[in-house]
Amino acid sequence: VGPGPAPGPLRPLAAALLNLTGLGLGYLLLRRLLPAALCWAATAALLLVALPADVNGVPGGVLAGYAAVLVLAAAHGARLAARDRGRWPVRTPVAVGLGVVLLAVPAGGSFTYASARDEAVEQMLLDRLDRADRIVAGLAGQPFGEATKKRYEKALGIYRGLAADHGGSKAADRLPDSLDRYYEAAAAPYAAKRYCDAVAPLEHLRTVPGTLGAAGRDRLGALATWPDDRLATSLYECGTAALGRADATGPLDELLSTFPESDQAADVGPALRAAVDARSAELTGADPCPAVDALRAIAATTDALPAGTVDDDALGDDTDRAVERGVYACGVDQFKDDAFTEAAATLNGFAEKYPGNGKRERARDIAVAAEIAAERPSAGRRLPPARPGGGGKVDFVLANLGPGELEVLYTGPTTGRVKLGACASCRVFATKSQGDKACRAGVKQYPDTTLRLPVGEYHFLYKRATVRNRAEGARLSTTYRYTDCSFVTRATAGLGLT
Repeated sequence: VGPGPAPGPLRPLAAALLNLTGLGLGYLLLRRLLPAALCWAATAALLLVALPADVNGVPGGVLAGYAAVLVLAAAHGARLAARDRGRWPVRTPVAVGLGVVLLAVPAGGSFTYASARDEAVEQMLLDRLDRADRIVAGLAGQPFGEATKKRYEKALGIYRGLAADHGGSKAADRLPDSLDRYYEAAAAPYAAKRYCDAVAPLEHLRTVPGTLGAAGRDRLGALATWPDDRLATSLYECGTAALGRADATGPLDELLSTFPESDQAADVGPALRAAVDARSAELTGADPCPAVDALRAIAATTDALPAGTVDDDALGDDTDRAVERGVYACGVDQFKDDAFTEAAATLNGFAEKYPGNGKRERARDIAVAAEIAAERPSAGRRLPPARPGGGGKVDFVLANLGPGELEVLYTGPTTGRVKLGACASCRVFATKSQGDKACRAGVKQYPDTTLRLPVGEYHFLYKRATVRNRAEGARLSTTYRYTDCSFVTRATAGLGLT
């Protein structure tokens, strides 16, 4: 077979088009197997890199290199075809048409690859959403500490990224459901009526709209205000449950400051009033002291709340009056429970703080008896009488034969205390017998006082700054006139009764 006719202008075009397909068909028409094999190798390498499709796609350098190979192959094939006089197995126009048709293969492949890559991206975003949902599901019911809060914020960051960067994705379309579960998980303590535990997560949920960005807020819908009423309820329930303790102030203050117009805020005043009434009723019970502490705490809570939010003047006055009654009741109860030191401190404090109270003098008498009973328990077997005992009376002379002031407390048919000034000339006696001798010699030269006491059994407590307190007891009768000398020996305080 002789050479074919001189190549026409369509031959270079046909070779170029067929080589642009990446299949090296132009080289096959020219019977150039090695360049055709190189085209096949380049296409195979591209497929190895590109498949399966992933979210990253084909690196730009690989695409540029492959495109350069196809352009060179097309140019080279066209150049060879321009000089080729051999016969082709197909007519040139058919080859041109075939090249045009086959160019649709890489174009279609590119489109298919792009679709596959988009699907891979969608799946990646869905996996990211699922990961955030799993984080949230694992946090449901957990205490809302710093570590838990950070994990919630991690999930929220994923949601925010999906809304802002992939708003048209399938994952973004699922965000409303995910956010519903996010809110439900964080608010689980509220659903379980653990109101104090619910405060922190609900406060966090109120910040979510501000952290999601505009795109994320559009996905929230009614969730944007969903925590408000629940937080107000939690603050009210947490605060009112703690009335009578110091930890009631924080929740109620936050409620009145954050939701001043809420129904819950309007209920704070009545709740304080009910708490005062309930604690006041306990003052007549078996253990009034805790009620006093609770009333003081309620008063402190009322004072700490924002001005004008409750009727704090009237409530404060009622609370103060209840505390006043309660302090006296508490001191008496402490005495009856043999807590004599505490009773003395409580009742002395009552007498000092409430000078106009009608029970002031009675409180002082019980405080005296309590001080004595702290040293001599038999003095606390019963409360001192409210009125002095009847019957005869005796003179009871008290004298201070020792250095320093002397205070004598006594309780029995009557109760009281008396102070004797310091004796400047008095000395410390070597022995008790010396002190007794000085007492029998007469006490007119010493600081002294005479008490007119009803007869009966008495308990005494002698208090001098320089020595340890000492308690004694005696039964007084009209048969004797008593002189009680107090002096100091080198070893201890001596008490002479003659």
